[in-house]
Amino acid sequence: MKTALITGTSTGIGQDTALTLARAGLTVIATMRDPSRGQILLDHAQAEGLALEVQQLDVQNPQQITEVVNGILQRYGQLDVLINNAGAGYLGTTEETPVEDLMKVLDVNFIGAYRLTQAVLPHMRERGQGHILSVSSIGGLIGQPFNDAYCAAKFALEGMMESLAAVMQFYGVRVSLIEPGPVNTAFVANVGGQLTGGALTSPEQTSPYQALREAYLNGSAEVFSSMGQTGADVAEVILQAINAENPHLRYQTSGTIQHLASLKYVDPTGDSVLKLNSSRLAAAGLEIK
Repeated sequence: MKTALITGTSTGIGQDTALTLARAGLTVIATMRDPSRGQILLDHAQAEGLALEVQQLDVQNPQQITEVVNGILQRYGQLDVLINNAGAGYLGTTEETPVEDLMKVLDVNFIGAYRLTQAVLPHMRERGQGHILSVSSIGGLIGQPFNDAYCAAKFALEGMMESLAAVMQFYGVRVSLIEPGPVNTAFVANVGGQLTGGALTSPEQTSPYQALREAYLNGSAEVFSSMGQTGADVAEVILQAINAENPHLRYQTSGTIQHLASLKYVDPTGDSVLKLNSSRLAAAGLEIK
């Protein structure tokens, strides 16, 4: 029986992934910063007889990461799957984003995954098997307007994991990136907010970018309503990757996102991506200068 450690499981993709994997027969250690929010998972585990437990884990706390990973190894003797899912959104241009906020976004979305991966690698390498999956985003491949800090973090995650994957395959450890597009979860419910001190708050309404921001948000709302997936949809892709005999490096979670990714890979100039993003801001009525 495989043992899986998942971060960020209080809601959304993480919560659905924890249940999907447990129902598939994995032993799941579902972690979250605030374990009091894990009651839904515990209720399902009890009702369905799932091998699932909830533990506290803040990916920004190195000591806690070490304690959780060591505790899993002591209790189960192995850790087969790590799913780096914890993350936080941030909306704002580079001009509007203080460096302090940028560092917080990087810490949650990228450095936290780096810490967890670094903590589990010695065990997986020595054991000669394991699978590390990191939930990225289409925003880790294609920059999204007003997501400068968030996309910077996801691009960093993509680069790290792509680099790591080539080396670790020689030690029997597989690395995969999961790349969702619009997913209707609590994560995006606050897409209009900014990360400040770990919480999302309303952005300033006096921004010189206000017209473009509103065009982006209105367009995004339409995209989410028409094309948005569920956390369970993404969880099924994650399970598919775990069960694959030879897992891919990248998994886009829908045909639409796979098409968008292909635009970048066939156009080394990047012009097609710029054109695509510019079209999303056209409703603002401004002209490109």
